[in-house]
Amino acid sequence: MKSPRTRLAALLALLVAGVLLAGCHGATPLPFRLTDLTGHMPQLEFNLTSDENKPVSAVDYRGKVVLLFFGYTHCPDVCPLTMAQLHVVMKKLGAQADGARILFVSVDPARDTPAVLHGYVNAFDKHAIGLTGTPRAVEALVKRYRSAFTREPSGKDGNYEVSHSSAIYVFDRDGNPRVLYTPADKQDDLVHDLQLLLDQGAPT
Repeated sequence: MKSPRTRLAALLALLVAGVLLAGCHGATPLPFRLTDLTGHMPQLEFNLTSDENKPVSAVDYRGKVVLLFFGYTHCPDVCPLTMAQLHVVMKKLGAQADGARILFVSVDPARDTPAVLHGYVNAFDKHAIGLTGTPRAVEALVKRYRSAFTREPSGKDGNYEVSHSSAIYVFDRDGNPRVLYTPADKQDDLVHDLQLLLDQGAPT
């Protein structure tokens, strides 16, 4: 039986392979260092609930460069490490970071209430927003971007872990998918590509 980490690695490999095999079209190419998603995936689209307990959609984040990450607050390693790294990325962007938003979408809506998410994301970075929703809404968004997650069996204490992709999807100010960042990539490459997108200015 495969371990959660093995399944996670397999999911990530399938995701990247799917991206590379997809057709090329869409927004104007930029000299990205990361895996270019331009034209490979659909625009950012969702209807969820923010960590301020307000209904939000992708339209609410038009005009911002969005970093979409699927995770959960009880995650023991991948999520806190990734969020800490994104905080460093925002610091490196300086004033430009105000043009970006980190959308942390919970794959554990049963435990991740808006209040729980609010405390979690704000502990990492002011540009982070926690999002939750119905299991169906979360699953639909995960599948939209060819990702996946699996809830592991509960332990004797009732706690459980959720295996999920550690990839980060970056969308431009118009909500178009542009690059994919994975743990195997260099942090400075993400900073570079975000600067390119942030320099593009207002959405069309």
